[in-house]
Amino acid sequence: MSTHRQTLGGTTFTFDSLIELLAKATPRRSGDELAGCAAQTDLERAAAQWALADVALTTFLEDLVMPYETDEVTRLIIDTHDTAAFAPIASMTVGELRDHLLSVASAPDAATTLAALGPGLTPEMVAAVSKLMRNQDLIAVAKACRVTTAFRTTIGLPGTLTTRLQPNHPTDDPLGIAAATLDGLLLGCGDAVIGINPATDSPQATSDLLHLLDDIRVRYAIPVQSCVLSHVTTTIGLIEAGAPVDLVFQSVAGTEGANRGFGVDLAVLREGNEAGKSLRRGTVGDNVMYLETGQGSALSAGAHIGTGGRPVDQQTLEARAYAVARELDPLLVNTVVGFIGPEYLFDGKQIIRAGLEDHFCGKLLGLPMGVDVCYTNHAEADQDDMDTLLTLLGAAGVPFVITVPGADDVMLGYQSLSFHDALYARRVLGLRPAPEFEAWLDSVGMLDAGGRILDLAPEASPLRALTDATAAHS
Repeated sequence: MSTHRQTLGGTTFTFDSLIELLAKATPRRSGDELAGCAAQTDLERAAAQWALADVALTTFLEDLVMPYETDEVTRLIIDTHDTAAFAPIASMTVGELRDHLLSVASAPDAATTLAALGPGLTPEMVAAVSKLMRNQDLIAVAKACRVTTAFRTTIGLPGTLTTRLQPNHPTDDPLGIAAATLDGLLLGCGDAVIGINPATDSPQATSDLLHLLDDIRVRYAIPVQSCVLSHVTTTIGLIEAGAPVDLVFQSVAGTEGANRGFGVDLAVLREGNEAGKSLRRGTVGDNVMYLETGQGSALSAGAHIGTGGRPVDQQTLEARAYAVARELDPLLVNTVVGFIGPEYLFDGKQIIRAGLEDHFCGKLLGLPMGVDVCYTNHAEADQDDMDTLLTLLGAAGVPFVITVPGADDVMLGYQSLSFHDALYARRVLGLRPAPEFEAWLDSVGMLDAGGRILDLAPEASPLRALTDATAAHS
């Protein structure tokens, strides 16, 4: 373990390990204060950032935040590190990497250069450089990254913003889910995925919902993918039983212990990925995994203690979850940035910052990184904060966001984005849906001459009979 010192404002600060330095260089957030690893003052935080800027990138390959011997995520990070991709930046410090990324982001071939660099970066390097960046830096570099994936629609194309249509219902009522799905489709949402959080993890209930969504898709020939967000082992069993599974879902985290708390390890995640691919249900691609993450998940599981018994900051652990995601070649990854609660991200300012960090880190590591722009009702945040984060993410080239009826998820009990919010972002920022989905919207008469969603009453919609698709499931 290395010791780092920095004098600032006449005070010399000592950081006894890289873990402590990373934690104290992190912009303020309640989760790190809860874990007891945050900087005590703004001066200490600034000193840690100065010291972190001088740390060589090679340090992160030797000074590990989680022990190699006892953490399979660490072994994945180290064993799959691409030394050839790392070579052009191997002599740099964290501060020099920041300058390099900003320089590359302004170049004409930025997307190609950043894509080639990604495999040479470890999550800890990316987390470290993000701690030295202003919000505009995070936006500029993320915008320059290009990550595309595909199943029935293509995610991440320049100039597009796709959406997850989230028609959750507290009792998984088919009519309620169909009504919310109709609402979203009428407003041009669902091109990333129509994804339901089921009220239970019952295999039969999950199967019923999968059949409901697939019936809707087939009846209206909609080029979308569906997902019921059950545990990966439930989905593997349903694949073996012949259920119409498009995407395989799982929440993942950045430590072996936190993933164990989710009931998974790398082996079962790989099994789920292979099971999904075996169905060959995609039409324009075969990315089949849908993964969710969120700052604070390892801390909430008590799995945040790193090498030497030191608590690791939540943003570094979040970035490590992206190593797990990268291994699985997913169609979609998103951070549920404000969902875990104010214990981890206290207010709108912290949620906005964390959303930009997660998006930057994910895309730089090569992921189709979306964001659930959201907050819980007991957080010091409101919908104005979500408008701000959505607009910033749209400017940063976010591949997809999550949308729910009226921005209020009545099953999970939190606030996200509405279908109308996605229309706002597309219109103001000049963004479009996924091309396959946009062509379908046009084919059924839901777009005007300028490519905007028509204001159609449900009874005048080409989808007016959608709820009939639930008759066999009621």
